[in-house]
Amino acid sequence: MAKIRPSKGHPYARILGVGGYRPTRVVPNEVILETIDSSDEWIRSRSGIETRHWANDEETVAAMSVEAAGKAIADAGITAEQVGAVVVSTVSHFKQTPAVATEIADKLGTDRAAAFDISAGCAGFGYGLTLAKGMVVEGSAEYVLVIGVERLSDLTDLEDRATAFLFGDGAGAVVIGPATEPAIGPTVWGSEGDKSETIKQTVPWTDYRDGTVERFPAITQEGQAVFRWAVFEMAKVAKEALDAAGITADELDVFIPHQANERIIDSMVKTLKLPESVTVARDVRTTGNTSAASIPLAMERLLATGEAKSGDTALVIGFGAGLVYAATVVTLP
Repeated sequence: MAKIRPSKGHPYARILGVGGYRPTRVVPNEVILETIDSSDEWIRSRSGIETRHWANDEETVAAMSVEAAGKAIADAGITAEQVGAVVVSTVSHFKQTPAVATEIADKLGTDRAAAFDISAGCAGFGYGLTLAKGMVVEGSAEYVLVIGVERLSDLTDLEDRATAFLFGDGAGAVVIGPATEPAIGPTVWGSEGDKSETIKQTVPWTDYRDGTVERFPAITQEGQAVFRWAVFEMAKVAKEALDAAGITADELDVFIPHQANERIIDSMVKTLKLPESVTVARDVRTTGNTSAASIPLAMERLLATGEAKSGDTALVIGFGAGLVYAATVVTLP
């Protein structure tokens, strides 16, 4: 019986570079208030959101991804030809096939990199990070590009008072490559499909195609149910990720949760009993909820502003539609 040769991978993987792209148009709450009965004070108090970015016609999912990925590749100190795989997490690429990852890989100039899309909502970056780590360690790719990208303005019902103010557009990317010591901890991830109705698309695309409904499909959610789940259940998941990495809250430098809502972030900080020394990402204030893009965008901003630095230990956690979640501890690039 023949024996299969073991893979020639690497003992560990780490984030080597990060990049982000925010659309040029900045949309303040005043614009949102043109279509819903609310106030700037109410939006800020309920979500922390002051502005968000909306893409124009040229700022497509692919175009934003290429911009963010190019920055991440440069930050990692490698070339596009060295990228062996491109993993794109998005729910707002409206072509069923081919995967937008293949277009991105080609435009970046990779050398026939493996390329595929995943759909894991706001946990998508964590899912992609976990897959990329496995590729590097297993040896199927030395460098993997993970992109979270959304044009959620295309899926926003501007007349829905509960969600119209939440969503923004953008792309965040990281390069994962070999490391000589652990720099991406074990991932704590999972799903709770029995709660899938709490965040969902209003109707299937086929209903709109067949004329069953007149309004274009949008994202809707049960705000209170999502809030309770995120605050109580995701704090437990975050604690599990810390334990899995052998890290205590006191040893943490940075906390980068999914930028869904600042009240959720504040509640998680309190539940986790994070010390004041821990830097907490609050990119949601000016970027809104960008789903799969929110964690890498927040990471990029913290490093760019100096609020976080290379080598810091960070807890990242994403959670959203599905309901799905993923949390891990990483060393920042």
